[in-house]
Amino acid sequence: QLQLVESGGGLVQPGGSLRLSCAASGFTLDYYAIGWFRQAPGKEREGISCIGSSGGSTNYADSVKGRFTISRDNAKNTVYLQMNSLKPEDTAVYYCAACRTYYYCSHYVRDAMAYWGKGTLVTVSS
Repeated sequence: QLQLVESGGGLVQPGGSLRLSCAASGFTLDYYAIGWFRQAPGKEREGISCIGSSGGSTNYADSVKGRFTISRDNAKNTVYLQMNSLKPEDTAVYYCAACRTYYYCSHYVRDAMAYWGKGTLVTVSS
């Protein structure tokens, strides 16, 4: 079964850090750009970061730039999102998605994503 599985979410205080993981099973991530999206209650799903298949290209939404870092370990078939200086407005369900082209990934074109995970909840609260 082809799937992506996110992990690493949880409750964290403002200013804290979390690292999310996106692991693939049933297929290799080597040929895919991977995007991270998030959806807060009552809001649309928004793209926040993307990494190219080799890891050489990355993109960040303005809302997370300078605080979040995306990386990948193709040997582990896993992509990571390091989140620092977390704010209450970062509270959301975080999803990873696989896309065959970096262009559509970095433009966060949801319909172009081939696979989606089911999400992991991040809550930033004191």
